Amino acid sequence: MYVNAYKMNQLADFVKNRRKKLSLTQEEFAEKAGVALTVIRKIEQGKENLSLSKVNQVLLMFGHEVGPISINHETGNH
Repeated sequence: MYVNAYKMNQLADFVKNRRKKLSLTQEEFAEKAGVALTVIRKIEQGKENLSLSKVNQVLLMFGHEVGPISINHETGNH
């Protein structure tokens, strides 16, 4: 399934901004989340080839997880 760059950038910005609010480096955050540093770097760079389980492991640090969203969600047409 194709994920557009806009959505990947949203994820990247979300993780990066939340990590910075915690005043953690990428290395510190990776350790706390229990993932490799490369996972954090890939997420924050907006890479598309990511493991869903690793993304959810990172998002769990903020009380979030990846889930299905209607493709019409942005236009309000569900």
